[in-house]
This record gives sequence, structure tokens and C-alpha cells, in this order.
Amino acid sequence: MKLSSRCIVVGATVSLLILMVLIVFGDNGLMELTRLRSREHAMAEQNETLARENVSLYRIIGRLKRDPLYIESVARHELGMVGKDDIIIIRQDNGQPGK
Repeated sequence: MKLSSRCIVVGATVSLLILMVLIVFGDNGLMELTRLRSREHAMAEQNETLARENVSLYRIIGRLKRDPLYIESVARHELGMVGKDDIIIIRQDNGQPGK
């Protein structure tokens, strides 16, 4: 092989290697693509979670607007309210655990 053709082959090989390194590790390369795909997957999962939560909240809001028994249940359990005919028993603890 002549020296000039050998230089062309070496130059082409080096150029291809540099190009491959840039494709894999450069800006917008394969590493960046992999990172963006994993981020997209995480965001899609988060969107699904938020969509399920939105549906649940929509149902709760609907019940709070229309269902008096549900409103009463929320008032009793979350707000600690009592009904008109309920009997309240106040227990005094002696400060001893377990009793």
C-alpha cells in the first residue's frame, strides 16, 4: 500500500472513531437520548398518578355536593363533630398508660 492511501485509511478511521464518540457522548447524543427517555417515562408515570388522584377528588367533590350522609360522615370523622341526638361520654385518664 502506498503511503498516501495508508494516510487516507488512517484519517478515515480516526474520523469515524471521533464521529462515533460524538454520536454516543456528545450533546444530543445517545447518552442524552437515554436520559431523556427515562425522564419521559417518569413523567408519564407521574401524570398517570395525578390523573387517578384527580378522578378520586372529582368523585369526592361530587359526593360532598350531593350526598348528605357522606357530608355527615366527613363532619364526624374528620372534623370531630357530633350529631344532635348523640350522647357524649368524657373519660378521664389518670395519666397511666394502658388503662
